[in-house]
Amino acid sequence: MNLAAPEAASTTETKLHRIIIVGGGAGGLELATQLGDKLGRKGKAEITLVDRARTHIWKPLLHEIAAGSMDTGRHELPYQAQGHWHGFQYRYGEMIGIDRANKRIHLAPTHDEDGREITPDRWFSYDTLVIAIGSISSDFGTPGVKEHAIMLDTPEQAEKFNRRLLNACVRAYAQPGPVRPGQLHVAIIGAGATGIELSAELHHAARGLVAFGLDKIDPEKDIKITVIEAAPRILPALPERISEATSNILKKLGVEVRVDSRVTSVTDQGVNLANGDFIPSELVVWAAGVKGPDVLAKLDGLEVSRSNMLVVKPTLQTTRDDNIFVIGDAAYLVQDGETAAVPPRAQAAHQQSTHLVRQLQRRINGDRQLTPFKYRDFGSLVSLGNYSTVGNLMGFISGKSMRIEGWFAKIMYRSLYKMHEVALHGPIKVALDSVSRLLTRRTEPQVKLH
Repeated sequence: MNLAAPEAASTTETKLHRIIIVGGGAGGLELATQLGDKLGRKGKAEITLVDRARTHIWKPLLHEIAAGSMDTGRHELPYQAQGHWHGFQYRYGEMIGIDRANKRIHLAPTHDEDGREITPDRWFSYDTLVIAIGSISSDFGTPGVKEHAIMLDTPEQAEKFNRRLLNACVRAYAQPGPVRPGQLHVAIIGAGATGIELSAELHHAARGLVAFGLDKIDPEKDIKITVIEAAPRILPALPERISEATSNILKKLGVEVRVDSRVTSVTDQGVNLANGDFIPSELVVWAAGVKGPDVLAKLDGLEVSRSNMLVVKPTLQTTRDDNIFVIGDAAYLVQDGETAAVPPRAQAAHQQSTHLVRQLQRRINGDRQLTPFKYRDFGSLVSLGNYSTVGNLMGFISGKSMRIEGWFAKIMYRSLYKMHEVALHGPIKVALDSVSRLLTRRTEPQVKLH
């Protein structure tokens, strides 16, 4: 590890407790915002957020970006502006290592699209480090995935798929012959929430796209969506009744569902299955399995799980360093002796960030006796775009779940995003922004055309 001296700004003597949060996803940005308001603005601590992107997008929205039914520009939040408004500093860069003995993080240099350096190789010192860099898709070493499929881990990947879909439709419309078999077929590998939500959103968005003058394309015949799942049913992490209800809706839409189907390879023409079947598709999305980013295995000896996530104690502190906390998808926490970790959901990241706000305030006040985190499962919701929303809510009657579907479920699903926005902006700004978006949607296409 390079133990070069940290940059001058990091060696400046200060009495303020330095909290660095790496990762500006749902949990990381909410934590930075709340700590900035409570500690940073009041001069009680120095709060710094580090992220390799410049803007924040709520990850559960990525399937809408991929389908082209959501304009990224209207929902992305610049970290620099959020830090200015809420009392924390933002540092642009990607963490590539840490020095636990000297309590420093190492950021790689950044470059623009022409290769010119934007920020140099840097080190930043901390008193408390919070890692919230999320998870990434795991291809399980399947041949052809990296070359021919697109994952939906970042807004850039979602936008890349949307451009590929749009270009495929324009290409099919402009070519002299008919649409080739598989040319406009979409294969979605993985029938978790991301894959299922994307399938329904694509069904609606693709028809909206064709309606804007691409009349040579028959959406019922030329556009086909196939969801492929290795497990015996879709949404395997959710209750079976939710899986059945969702399957029935997808069948009515004409979405083909292939369960008990393991993918052996992906080519530029389609997907090969273990049973010998070949699914023709020139548009492939990989949404199967998650793991921790590779950097987590290189953090100065911190313990990682088999899925490469950082193992943490009930206090959310890493097992080998009490000065380092982990929240969100990057954390592998086993509660009450259970073998299943806290699920990688936005509600878990939200709960952990809220918990850590209180605990870090106690920590900088000298209280080392931290309260263990307890995850509460409030249920799961799956959005099927304009068609329906299904899910279950937990804890209403002695911990039992209640299935919901339709309009009420859709309102509950949208409220999750609103809760995230309120945590970042407050209720007044969110209310005004919601009205503005509602008015704007009345005057613009419902799908992205460029």
